Amino acid sequence: MASTPSRRTVLLGALAGAGASALAATAPANAMTAANPAAAATPAASGAPGGAVSGVRTFTLAIIPDTQYLFDGEALHPEPLEATVNWLSRIEDLAFVAHLGDVTQNGLAPEFAAAVGPFRRLASRKIPFSVLAGNHDVDSNTNDLRGPTPFLSTFRDLAARNRVARDQGGYNTAYSFTACGQEFLLLALDWRVSEQGLAWAEAVLDARPNVPTVVTVHDAVNADGSTAVLSDHGRRIWDRLIDDHPQVFLSINGHFWPAGRMSRPNAAGQPVELHLANYQQTYFGGAAAVRLYRFDLDRGVVDVSTEVPFAEHGDLNQLEREELQVTGVADRFSFPVPASLRTRPTRPARPATALLISGTEAYWRFDGSGPLTRGARIDDQSGRGNHLEVVGDGSATLSRVAERHPLQPAGSSLRFAGSGKTGGYLLSIDGAPLNTADLDRGYTFETFFKLPEPFTDASAWSALLSRWGSAGSAGRTGGEQDEPVATLSISGGRELQWCVYPTDLNGSVTNWGHELRADRWWHVAVVNDSRHTTMYIDGCPVVRNPSTVNRGLLGSRVGAGMKWALGAYSWNSALDKTWIGTIGDTRIVSRPLRVREFMIS
Repeated sequence: MASTPSRRTVLLGALAGAGASALAATAPANAMTAANPAAAATPAASGAPGGAVSGVRTFTLAIIPDTQYLFDGEALHPEPLEATVNWLSRIEDLAFVAHLGDVTQNGLAPEFAAAVGPFRRLASRKIPFSVLAGNHDVDSNTNDLRGPTPFLSTFRDLAARNRVARDQGGYNTAYSFTACGQEFLLLALDWRVSEQGLAWAEAVLDARPNVPTVVTVHDAVNADGSTAVLSDHGRRIWDRLIDDHPQVFLSINGHFWPAGRMSRPNAAGQPVELHLANYQQTYFGGAAAVRLYRFDLDRGVVDVSTEVPFAEHGDLNQLEREELQVTGVADRFSFPVPASLRTRPTRPARPATALLISGTEAYWRFDGSGPLTRGARIDDQSGRGNHLEVVGDGSATLSRVAERHPLQPAGSSLRFAGSGKTGGYLLSIDGAPLNTADLDRGYTFETFFKLPEPFTDASAWSALLSRWGSAGSAGRTGGEQDEPVATLSISGGRELQWCVYPTDLNGSVTNWGHELRADRWWHVAVVNDSRHTTMYIDGCPVVRNPSTVNRGLLGSRVGAGMKWALGAYSWNSALDKTWIGTIGDTRIVSRPLRVREFMIS
């Protein structure tokens, strides 16, 4: 059986090129993109969020623009809006639904009676929603001081879920919703906001200066050819509510068409997305098209799409095919989430005892104190005596830092700042039980780490964790004689490599990860069930896990055993390169763990 490639037989020279794709730039200030055809993925109604065990930080905000042509006098067609609401109710991460006004064409009580059914369905399913008054819902010559109307009597009490404020007239409202552990505020403003209404909205925003806010209004941004134009009313909204309130990052309006978008800096220099969504001019009055804003806080983007659930059937007519397949660049796009939302919430620190699960052989964390000079000890929290001690120039190159993976149990980590063979590292002490452990009943190795920025060749091919002894000295001839019998390394392409010599094979077995970004913390776990070894990154299995049956780790049958090093790589049983970067909590368990048992769970 051929041995898998070692680190010395793969590409050693060049670092991999940058793999992360830059976010597409938003439209420049004063530029409006027209609705031209462009391919884009369509987010379907989601099931339970998948991904890492730590949880996927995504949620959806749904926007329903003008539906007035569906409810016009004797022409009453609630079916498209019913289809949209039923479709939305199947999105499990749906956080809020906002209607942009012009629910009806003439603002008549019979029109609202025909339109209210889908909103009652939202209320019965406990989905929070807002509805604002458009110029066709009320007398267009009035402002928010107009008094009672069929619009107000229809929605004043119905749209009460999550409402945190309402002005005296009842036409301007504020809602709060929580998604991914973050509170958001949404303002739903009247078609014509009075001075009293603006003062009310300012007070609401001033009372919540740190709450990310979305403004919904009927009339704000107009599409005028290829340029963005704030209407007179939109300019008042910008000047009074958006420009000087940096928590407002998104404004969405209807009323005008075609759809468009722009980005404009506020007084603090932060970009504010201003979007126009309206499809009433298309076939069947837009058929209750819905604009989806899917926030992905881990990726740092909002993916926007426009869907028409009423037209999602196999037998489309000619105009449905031409006008209700909404794929223009102003209908499907992405923009960055505000910087304040990109930081992952940090779990409070947990005591070491909470991590001592069955089979824990060693657990090292760096929230202690004291100098990290040569010979200083890092205690094994498992109680099994697998302590580490500082080797080399630790006082100059090792330091405890109050930085960590957001889900790491301890509040501090260990930074390695050496260079080549000059830096300090940690080595298991003489007589540590782990030195002679072969772990042939299965194992799980876990650690948290962060790569240095920039990542250079000086950082490549060092190890987070490795066993201090060569394959040749252990009598193995099926691979590189000088490489260590076990190592969790980082390649020049920022890929993790778990390369080990099992107890039952003459050669090595290797798991490979993918290219990792250097701007974030990672968790890695390697699990062997006495037959196969699987690498997980942030709780997700990698694709390049070997199918070779293998068990245990070579080392117990070699004299006094082989020590374990944290933050260093050996070659021919001697120091080859110290780690550059940061390492957090590290745990070794003598059994295969399930993902839900990892330190990040």
